[in-house]
Amino acid sequence: MPNPLRLGVIGAGLKAADYARSWVKMPEVAFVASADVGVQSRRRLADICTAAGKPEPREFDDFRDMLAACRDEMDAVYVSTPHAFHAEQAIAVVEAGLDLLLEKPMVTTVPEAEQLVAAQRKSGATVVIAFQGGLSPLVLDTQRRARAGEFGALVNVGATIFEGWKESYNGHWKQQPEISGGGFMFDTGAHMMNTICLLADSDFERVSAYMNNRGKPVDITCAVSARLKSGALCTFTAAGEGPPGCASYMTLFFSEAIIRIDAWGGWREISMPGVSAIRETAETLDNPMKTFLAIRAGELENSSTVENGLRFAQLWDGIKASAAQDGDSILIEAARIEPQSGVR
Repeated sequence: MPNPLRLGVIGAGLKAADYARSWVKMPEVAFVASADVGVQSRRRLADICTAAGKPEPREFDDFRDMLAACRDEMDAVYVSTPHAFHAEQAIAVVEAGLDLLLEKPMVTTVPEAEQLVAAQRKSGATVVIAFQGGLSPLVLDTQRRARAGEFGALVNVGATIFEGWKESYNGHWKQQPEISGGGFMFDTGAHMMNTICLLADSDFERVSAYMNNRGKPVDITCAVSARLKSGALCTFTAAGEGPPGCASYMTLFFSEAIIRIDAWGGWREISMPGVSAIRETAETLDNPMKTFLAIRAGELENSSTVENGLRFAQLWDGIKASAAQDGDSILIEAARIEPQSGVR
């Protein structure tokens, strides 16, 4: 078999540890190094490796030191840190010529997204954003069929997501605005926004938004009305306070079909004239490394790209700007980087 992917990890927290327990069993992956400010997190990752009979990865408390010392020993890096750190770390990885599997959301602002897109295009590195919806077979099939014109023109989108996020993440870094980049809408709600960015297949033109922090330092609820450049209208509702549970319900109204799908691409219903809607289900992605490896090998098209991350960032910056002005309508400026083929 081919040589394993030599992997570095930036951010060895609980998410990385969860993935590492399965990745360490894959002969296609070899952990080389980890960087985390927490010794306990690095040690946990090392213990996962040794428990599987694999060598301990080298440990660093600064990702820059890891990239400098291990650049020639690695093929790719997985980044799983608080959202506000993604841009600097991702750009450094790509500028080092390494491929990148980056946790979602990609970055926190449009300028950061533009810098990462430019760095990726200059280096040619493979960059995959680990959104379940962005890599879901049901989402990708829906996008393909919509682009082929099977459903007609997109007319309207209604998207809702909810979770008992306010209490379940109480005291967590996700509720610290200086490192989270936002609250519920930017965390769990990112899945909703990202999947709609893919399926709507158009940049956003104008947005109006309201947020309520519900006593927290970050937004807990958010309501958004938007217009796409295609002319379709879109509404987002995000409720981060309520009973336990987490779910989304998104409806895309096309001129010839109505499609209901969830943000993670776990289920889909298609209603068309003369056809009864049947719920299709698919296992949501629990191991993005398999998809990342297939994309690197050229076996799959990369459907979770930095370009879609830029579209997402434009929407998010518009939402923040409008909410800060009590719902004033915000015109979303065009990206300063032209889209490449395959990104509309």
